Amino acid sequence: MTSHLKRWLTAIIAVPLLFAIIFFGSDSLFSAVIIGVILLGVYEYHHIVFGAGHPWEKAEGMVIGFLIPFTAYLGNMEWLQAVLSFSVLLVFFTYLLRIKEDHFDILPVGKLVLGFMYVPLMMSYFILIRRLDQGVLWIFFLLVLAFSGDVTAYYVGKNFGKKKLFPLVSPNKTVEGTIGLIAGSTLGCILFQQIFFPTLMVWHAAALGFFGSVLGQLGDLCESAMKRASGVKDSGVILPGHGGILDRLDCLIFIAPFVYYYYSFIIK
Repeated sequence: MTSHLKRWLTAIIAVPLLFAIIFFGSDSLFSAVIIGVILLGVYEYHHIVFGAGHPWEKAEGMVIGFLIPFTAYLGNMEWLQAVLSFSVLLVFFTYLLRIKEDHFDILPVGKLVLGFMYVPLMMSYFILIRRLDQGVLWIFFLLVLAFSGDVTAYYVGKNFGKKKLFPLVSPNKTVEGTIGLIAGSTLGCILFQQIFFPTLMVWHAAALGFFGSVLGQLGDLCESAMKRASGVKDSGVILPGHGGILDRLDCLIFIAPFVYYYYSFIIK
């Protein structure tokens, strides 16, 4: 079975289930699913940056990776800030306790802090977005923004891509594919707004699609750079034809906070 066919079969199975959870699921069920996805993402992140070692850091990261989205689910932003702050303190404190003679490698601390800021914190915005006014529509809008551009970029890049975008980081990405991504996301957002989300002004939909797609591409490139620096091809194998959870979340990790704060600072 080709990778391309696996991608579509995975999408055919996963997309209806995802839509059902978003549309019909309770806030608790949706949040539980997001927390589960986050923990899988944290696990893959640890595999990328730590490899087979560092069991303490991995355990610490999983605990913090649960506490951050769970605090977002509780809905108190001050508590969320407190969890983030004391997580940093905890990581440094436990690092001090594990220092051995002539061994002061602080790099694992940086990897751990980056990990819980990168996956649990950024993905927690899905929980916060669903609680906005018309939150379910915003979740669907976000997914349309990400995946309409992703699909367009794949086919434009495959058929017309010639000029490499960032070959040192992601050899398969092209300038033409990126243009297709931005156009696809912008058009997808406008179409979604026209059909399903008429209360959202069309220029907001266009702006979110344009700037969100650029950020999504940046997220994709950052995850690719992280894997390349660690000598890893895919973050995992949980999604046939797509790789790991992080390989699907890479753009969403950067888009979700942008959509939340665009709504909070510009639309609201």
